Amino acid sequence: MKLATIRTAQGLRAVRVDDDVAVETGHADVGELLRASYWDDIARVAGGPHHSLDALDFAPLVPTPEKVICVGLNYLDHIAETGRPRPEYPTLFTKYARTLIGAHDKIQLPHDDESTQVDWEAELGIVIGTEVRRATPQQAAAAIAGFTVINDISVRDFQNRTGQFLQGKAWEATTPVGPYLVVTDPDRPAHFPISCEVDGVTMQSSNTSELRFGPVELVAYISTFITLAPGDVIATGTPGGVGAARKPPVFLQRGQTVVTRIEGVGECRNVCA
Repeated sequence: MKLATIRTAQGLRAVRVDDDVAVETGHADVGELLRASYWDDIARVAGGPHHSLDALDFAPLVPTPEKVICVGLNYLDHIAETGRPRPEYPTLFTKYARTLIGAHDKIQLPHDDESTQVDWEAELGIVIGTEVRRATPQQAAAAIAGFTVINDISVRDFQNRTGQFLQGKAWEATTPVGPYLVVTDPDRPAHFPISCEVDGVTMQSSNTSELRFGPVELVAYISTFITLAPGDVIATGTPGGVGAARKPPVFLQRGQTVVTRIEGVGECRNVCA
């Protein structure tokens, strides 16, 4: 089952996406749907207004999550290209709701006098469907509603001003999330081909099986120190191939198109503005 949040003339709406149609569930967005008891059953039988798939205007999958928690240095190939040691624990930072954009929205680059070092980072997103704290591996797996596509667009010079990542990672209106929440079987390994293209050139190509800390480990670890709530989003880290690690470095320019693709999950396609 695939879910999405779309923009309509009446406002945001959560929908179940079938083959060529999207069906409203009766909720303002996917976050509100996930906070409902038995949300998966509600979504499966929903029969609200229908929308043609080719006319959908995707909002951020969860427009106002309580938390967006991100993981750095979490692919073995990306760790290698940075020259850093393999981390013993997940490296965590946050984003905010204003950072998020829809799957086809424009990435709002900083002004030239702010930064010209904007980078791509294709990532698998975890979406929480059940409140959980101090989760066992089994509880962590059960708390995952499903997966989505994220690009952790990063403003590198701001990121590297200090040892803390926040200011380079939470730039407003830069991080596409969507288009879908793909509801998953908790017993299925999260092994998906993942890639990022810029103007048709493949910059990243890997598989989420290369994650140092997988989805279940991350949910269990993060829930140790804070309750994860329905609609929370976890960005699990990016593979090798980022622009900053190239020689010479390569950064995004206005007018370029960034395509973030995870097979079996979805695709974001965003123009840099």
